[in-house]
Amino acid sequence: MTELVRVAALTGYIETMAGLGLDPRPLLKEQGLSADLLVNPEQLIPARAAIRLLERSAADSGCITLGVRMAEGRVLSNLGASSLLIAHQPTLRQALTALCEFRARINSTLVLQIEERGDDAILHEDFALRRPEPARQSSDLALGVLVRMCSEVLGPGWSPRLVCFSHAAPPPSELPVFARVFRSPLQFDSELTALILDRADLDRPNPRADERLARHARQLLDAVMSPAERTLVQDLDQLIRLLLPAGRATIQNCAASMGLTVRTLQRALDSAGTSFSALLNEARMQLAVQYLANPRMRITDIAGMLGYGSIGAFSRWHSQVFGAPPRVARRRGGPGLPSTARENAG
Repeated sequence: MTELVRVAALTGYIETMAGLGLDPRPLLKEQGLSADLLVNPEQLIPARAAIRLLERSAADSGCITLGVRMAEGRVLSNLGASSLLIAHQPTLRQALTALCEFRARINSTLVLQIEERGDDAILHEDFALRRPEPARQSSDLALGVLVRMCSEVLGPGWSPRLVCFSHAAPPPSELPVFARVFRSPLQFDSELTALILDRADLDRPNPRADERLARHARQLLDAVMSPAERTLVQDLDQLIRLLLPAGRATIQNCAASMGLTVRTLQRALDSAGTSFSALLNEARMQLAVQYLANPRMRITDIAGMLGYGSIGAFSRWHSQVFGAPPRVARRRGGPGLPSTARENAG
């Protein structure tokens, strides 16, 4: 069986290479990939190609910290709907369990292990490939993403007690990026690549946890991955909701994820009496009502979960659809979902 990963595993690659002043296209082509392919985060690609791409890119660029630099630009929402499930788990332990479940269903090549020894908890990830593959950059990237996820659950003031790397230390000039990403003492030439944290951190309450939002996210993920037959419109609706938090809910990305051309998808939607923009707005309206009803969700977070890059853009949309900015609607007890909102959004 082919070992596959989502293209989302390479989020930030193009931007990082551009920041280094390098053209990544020849390296992508060498691994049978392309820049166009990286547009769709849900696309599956060979895991070995992704790992080799990062190793070759680090070697050609002379940037030994490529994986860590990519991790610096990652946010939890890059995981799509699963980010909502993870962010609203009651404890870090349960968030890590949700992450393992998501990984097992989407990317079985990266395995998270949690060891509890006395007062310590050791989190480390390994690539479960049939044949070993040098993966320093991918390992550093995975560890950087993991520490950011833990910080999302435990709060920005949290950091691990120690971060270990099995590889040698980079040159002193490259250490600042490690300090920015991990914010902890570093140990190189270690037995394994891992985060060391207080065992008690695993069961610390997550102040932002919301059972309703976690349940909503799980239902969404189950629906998207369910083998049950659905209509094309239902499939597209679920896909829009899955891609919204990552800012990828465009007709181009959705069509590619469904194996269709944009024109074919548009024709199918016309036949069903709807359109992509109508489905997108319908999803945003329903989710806006649900998220604003939760006082623990910040307006900034809601804007991101609905695919907006700024509060301003979200506020303008919300005012047009509901007749008031989100903060005003929240003070009033929520915007509701009036029929006029559907008409204004069309």
